Amino acid sequence: QVTLVESGGGSVQAGGSLRLSCAASGRTLSRHTMGWFRQAPGKEREFVAAIAWTHGNTYYLESVRGRFTISGDNARNTLYLQMNSLKPEDTAVYYCAARDYTGRYLSSFPYEYDYWGQGTQVTVSS
Repeated sequence: QVTLVESGGGSVQAGGSLRLSCAASGRTLSRHTMGWFRQAPGKEREFVAAIAWTHGNTYYLESVRGRFTISGDNARNTLYLQMNSLKPEDTAVYYCAARDYTGRYLSSFPYEYDYWGQGTQVTVSS
């Protein structure tokens, strides 16, 4: 069992930056594939980024590639999402998720992830 707790959300103006954190307990994150998803009001949950912790490969939603960076800290057992050049369309509740899988394949489907955090709100104003 893995418990995930996100933090770091907030309100920023367009062009600003935020760094989201996802602290894990119960199991080391190196035994999982990790992902970030987001959900805006009235919309379905959307994939943002994923990382294969053991292999180091990453995968991004096209609209965030080059602006967002997913990374992890083994010592802290924490996942991060650095978000730069934020846009109003990035406004959403952001969730981290863990999948019981250590291969190189990175899923963008929410149903393939086994554990979820409670979410943190990101609001970008124009």
